[in-house]
Amino acid sequence: MEGQLPNTKKWVVFYPVYINSKKTLAEGRRISLSKACENPTCVEIGDCCNHLKLPSVIEIDKAYPRDFMQKRRMRVSLKREDGTTYNPSISSNKDTFCLNCSQFLLHLEIVFLLLVTNFELDVWISLLYC
Repeated sequence: MEGQLPNTKKWVVFYPVYINSKKTLAEGRRISLSKACENPTCVEIGDCCNHLKLPSVIEIDKAYPRDFMQKRRMRVSLKREDGTTYNPSISSNKDTFCLNCSQFLLHLEIVFLLLVTNFELDVWISLLYC
């Protein structure tokens, strides 16, 4: 397998719209609104896959069938060739992966907001005491 590219044709197709809180169920969101995150990107989803130790590939030239203006999708492998899962907490169910991915992205958003808020507090404090 060294030096060969994996065959991604059988991997799970994952569009960012599946976990986008700005989309309705009719527009393609697959999880509840309370668990969805705002405007996720393929790069962020790729980071989630790395965190969950799942092989993934971004397909730049593919569009979401319901909205052709939304370019890019992910291909994610949830199972090895022998049928065992890469991550035991994620089964072959695509919705389970969606849920784990959205929870990780929400966690990243909270950490980012805390960092920005802390940075803004430091800036305000430094401005007050200058």
